[in-house]
Amino acid sequence: MPSNKSASKAAVNPANLTIVLQRPRFPENIGSAARAMANMGIARLLVVRPEDCDLTRVCRLATHAALDVVENMETAPDLKTALKPFQYVVGTTARLGGQRKLTTGPDRLARDLVSISANNRVAIVFGPEDRGLTNEELRLCHRLVTIPTAGFSSLNLAQAVMVICYELFRTRVAGPAALTPRLATRFELDGMYDQVKELLVRINYIQPQNPDYWMNKLRHFFSRIQLRAGEVSIIRGICRQIDWYSRKCYQDGYRAGVRDKDSAS
Repeated sequence: MPSNKSASKAAVNPANLTIVLQRPRFPENIGSAARAMANMGIARLLVVRPEDCDLTRVCRLATHAALDVVENMETAPDLKTALKPFQYVVGTTARLGGQRKLTTGPDRLARDLVSISANNRVAIVFGPEDRGLTNEELRLCHRLVTIPTAGFSSLNLAQAVMVICYELFRTRVAGPAALTPRLATRFELDGMYDQVKELLVRINYIQPQNPDYWMNKLRHFFSRIQLRAGEVSIIRGICRQIDWYSRKCYQDGYRAGVRDKDSAS
């Protein structure tokens, strides 16, 4: 009797995956990354503000098999704009510590993305070859992934893309997987974070000198919850009401102070 063991396994949905290259320096690395993606069945490539995107040199390293990936490649002027339509964003980093403490390995990431990628567009972001993603860029990510090495952590860009894509390609989990519902997009989340930050600074809950540092904990908290669009709307509505009420109290207090001053005179 044939086993239906494979039928009970769920996989990452490659149609909802996009590899994002942030400010790559060399066109050959773009081509090699496209080739790695094609090897692992991932077709969507988004390149953000490349230093050099000479398509002749890109295609030379992509080879014929990955030309479809290159031909359908998208570009964007900056990372925040590029990530607007995605519901889940993963940032890659080789450096740990500081604001990069909460990282996971490629295998664990792949297992988690099985359920997330079913209904959500996922971006996996790789930084420039010489310095990787900045702390500011990593704040746009829901989670961070690092590739474990034997001590020398510097990987070629295409090598890093291949390792992550390989794990995404090979991972299967016992199914049917519990599917993650549609999450809020990066655009919706960024609007919420900007509104929350402005409000918390104004009521002196966080320090205005470095608000993004204090916002990191809130970002990590909300990333764990995996907010939906409707939940983001609720939080923004609460912020608007607090904003209105705090301004009203300030204005009422100011008017009362003016009246008291006039009475005293």
